[in-house]
Amino acid sequence: MKMIYQQMLAFFMVITFTILLLGFSFSRMSKSFVYDSAWQRMENYSDSLIQQSIIVNNKKNGNISFNTQSLKNSAALLDNQSVHFTMFNPKKQVLYPNDGISTNITKNDWRHLKQGQIVRKISSRSNKLINGQTRPAMIEVLKPYYYKKKLVAAVVTGSFVSSVNSNVNRINRNLLVGLGIAMVISLIVSFFIASRLNRRVAKLRSAANQVANGNYAIRLPDNGKDEIGHLISDFNHMTESLQEANQEIERQEERRQEFLADAAHEMRTPLTTISGILEGIRYDVIPTESRDKSLELMNSETQRLIRLVNDNLDYEKIRTNSIQLDRRNFNAYNLLTNVVEQLGKKAESAGDELILQSPKELPIYADYDRFSEIIINITNNALQFTENGTVKIVGERGFNETIIRISDTGIGMSEEQQKNILNVTTKRTPLVVVVNTANQD
Repeated sequence: MKMIYQQMLAFFMVITFTILLLGFSFSRMSKSFVYDSAWQRMENYSDSLIQQSIIVNNKKNGNISFNTQSLKNSAALLDNQSVHFTMFNPKKQVLYPNDGISTNITKNDWRHLKQGQIVRKISSRSNKLINGQTRPAMIEVLKPYYYKKKLVAAVVTGSFVSSVNSNVNRINRNLLVGLGIAMVISLIVSFFIASRLNRRVAKLRSAANQVANGNYAIRLPDNGKDEIGHLISDFNHMTESLQEANQEIERQEERRQEFLADAAHEMRTPLTTISGILEGIRYDVIPTESRDKSLELMNSETQRLIRLVNDNLDYEKIRTNSIQLDRRNFNAYNLLTNVVEQLGKKAESAGDELILQSPKELPIYADYDRFSEIIINITNNALQFTENGTVKIVGERGFNETIIRISDTGIGMSEEQQKNILNVTTKRTPLVVVVNTANQD
């Protein structure tokens, strides 16, 4: 069964049960109200009978009698309303009517009347009249009347139960019509509520299919405070997290490609240096006094090349940004001198002048290989975009820091490119590399 029908059935059953329960309660309350109204009306009739027919013969002695003609007139009027009464004297004798159709008063009821209590009752069909005949079931009120604290009469006023029940049945019929209309309306309301919930679930399902197809940018309007609204909110958080994760994967892939390209570029420089030195040694073009220095440079570049290869093989560390830096103290002047020697030929081929200005003692605490990569990359870029110009490397001592400035007279950078580089404000502002010289992380 589809969800919409399940929801409709659930809503309809709940609403129907509620309506039936309210209808049953209202029916009982209406029946009680009709019977209470009938009893109250008959009490009023009984009071009216006594007021209109009572005759005080002797106020001092309390001698009371009743006007028979007045009772006859009242009986005629009440008979038109299907109401009957019987009047009894204190001795339980019938005062009116004397036609033999009066009802009996039980001993228990008479005891209550003598105590001044009003008795309300519903007589069944088995009740006997004074003449021994049976009569239909009736709703009755037995009420005593006193004069100067002396019981002078008791009046039994009654109406046929069928007459009272006809009013109850009429109310119940109207109630059934109302319940029928309410159930039809509840069915329509259940359909609209279920349709609304089903539409929200359908939107959520459609959005989930789009996410499965790779669309992580989808968001659903979160305008509900119910469980589905909370589910939509969780769905939006999920897609947001997936989108961020997907973007991070793309960034990692870009970084991987950039790293491989940079690594290949970095490997080219030491390989070129080593190849040049070997070629110089082979053709004996390196002077004898410079061979030791050339071999030392070749060994240094070989070690750096080995470390670059190890870094390339350890891609997982690169992907998770968990590369450990090998920090140590060294003289940056020697490294800058090696950079100038390595890139000197490239500068000459471009008609550039590569100048180094630095004190011979330039202490730095850093990762030697990473620092070397940074200086070589920046200097290479400067030479690449400078032709027949000057590239200057300046090393300075600062307060607990070493400042390396690399500047060129090349084409510079656009404003868009400058936004991606820290501390660059103009096209001719030199790039500054600041390294802490203290022996700390």
